[in-house]
Amino acid sequence: MPTKPQPLEARKEAIVSLSAGLDALETTAAPQKSRRNRVLRALAPLAAVAFVLAVWQGAVLLQLQPVWVLPSPAMVWQSLVDQAAQGILFESAFNSLRKGVQGFAISLLIATPLGIALGLNSALRAIARPLITGLQQLPSVAWVPAAIIWFGLSDATIFAVVLLGAVPSITNGLISGIDQIPPLYLRAGKVLGARGFSSIRHIVIPAAWPGYLAGLEQGWAFAWRSLMAAELIAISPALGPGLGQMLDTGRQLGDMSLVLGSIIVIMIVGVLIERLVFSPIRQRTLRNRGLVVAR
Repeated sequence: MPTKPQPLEARKEAIVSLSAGLDALETTAAPQKSRRNRVLRALAPLAAVAFVLAVWQGAVLLQLQPVWVLPSPAMVWQSLVDQAAQGILFESAFNSLRKGVQGFAISLLIATPLGIALGLNSALRAIARPLITGLQQLPSVAWVPAAIIWFGLSDATIFAVVLLGAVPSITNGLISGIDQIPPLYLRAGKVLGARGFSSIRHIVIPAAWPGYLAGLEQGWAFAWRSLMAAELIAISPALGPGLGQMLDTGRQLGDMSLVLGSIIVIMIVGVLIERLVFSPIRQRTLRNRGLVVAR
């Protein structure tokens, strides 16, 4: 008896499963990490921090620079404690993180359809890709004076600088991911009836996901750095406190402890976002494609 044709969704799932299986066959499985190796890998960042603190404290003890130029780690910590006691530190960190996440979300909404359009249309790409690449190479701080003239000292200025920093990176990442899609996937999708938005949702985005994810990571890094540059220059009570403003306050007061403390907090927030958000997504993507062994 002839078998009934499988539904469209079942055939799509079969193709995705086959793709993951082929990826797994092409990859040499990494050996299981021993408990000792896992512990060492977990302690490595702490060891690196301890080493930096030891070198820093040693430079202070040797008096390589005056204390007002190179304060000790204890002085920097005390400066952050004072900022926290005044309610400035956490409010500044929250406001900066909120603006960064909002700006990144808006960048995502703009860059995703733009990247898909340029990735699938060679004529549009030939016109717009050089401009997007040029914007990506331009330091975001260069946009701050122009944004202040256009929008004044307002949140629009901050978001404009963040968008101009993040959108090109996300767009280029998605275009690179689309370029890596095997043509067979797109042809198979058409045979299965996936066209238009259905093709983008079920074939283009999943197949281009590694490049897209790399663009998202780079986009967040550019968004965070652009935000700090904007907060350093566009300072106004209407904008509220921020980590960039706290850093500039330390500069104006000649308080190196506050300057270094602000820099450390900015770096910690950026690292936490990468470790808590992007790193798990990246590891899950690799496991789903059979590129790492699930532990």
